[in-house]
Amino acid sequence: MHETMNRTYPVTSAFEDFATKVPEVTLIFWIIKIAATTLGETGGDSVTMTLNWGYLVGTAIFLPTLVLLVIVQIVAKKFHPFVYWAAIVASTTFGTTMADFADRSLGIGYAGGSSLLFACLMAVLGMWYWSLGSISVATVNTPKVEAFYWAAITFSQTLGTALGDWMADTTGYEHGAYVFAAGLAVLAAAYFRTNVSRVFLFWAAFILSRPLGATVGDFLDKPVSAGGLAFSRPIASAIIGVFIIVCILVLPQKAGQHPGQSESA
Repeated sequence: MHETMNRTYPVTSAFEDFATKVPEVTLIFWIIKIAATTLGETGGDSVTMTLNWGYLVGTAIFLPTLVLLVIVQIVAKKFHPFVYWAAIVASTTFGTTMADFADRSLGIGYAGGSSLLFACLMAVLGMWYWSLGSISVATVNTPKVEAFYWAAITFSQTLGTALGDWMADTTGYEHGAYVFAAGLAVLAAAYFRTNVSRVFLFWAAFILSRPLGATVGDFLDKPVSAGGLAFSRPIASAIIGVFIIVCILVLPQKAGQHPGQSESA
């Protein structure tokens, strides 16, 4: 959901010295984002399930990678598509293993894991808003804001994973895909036909697109008898990885709008 402006706010000096380092939220953004979440699902499962290393080991592997990429993203002077999307893939891969750890290894089930992760996300967004007065992605242009942004992104990815697993366990991954696709359709309709906060719509879509991407991953690696394409998880990960690289190279992306031109809610 493109965070277009409804109101104009004065640009503060704190924002003037830094360039926005996240991409403009367009259809291209959502295409790559869903693909990145698919790669996170298949990549995370390749380590924890195919290699049988377990959720805790997988989390220990992916967390340092995520931290390193976020640091690179924060110290960068401008928006770099490959750096940004590498960090997104790392966040969704870490989110996959972390959600599985919360749901299964902690013994609190899908409902408990989803509730815990939702509380963590709301806490991050609340602290971000309390500290800076906005949780709009258009204001992500200082190290402090980026720290909040990437914390919220990671918890959003993890929550989306937990919700997807919960739905798949309850209704099956095919029905879960319909539910989350319908939810995204409702958000898209709200974006085009209502004045609902674009900031709210972005974060809601970011969460719901995660389990939708996971169902694409399931489609790639499930047996043909279960409606899938029966690719191995590593091969499915390679296919999605190539797709993301092609999208970044071919589809134009630019940094988001200046924060002074965006909704501040």
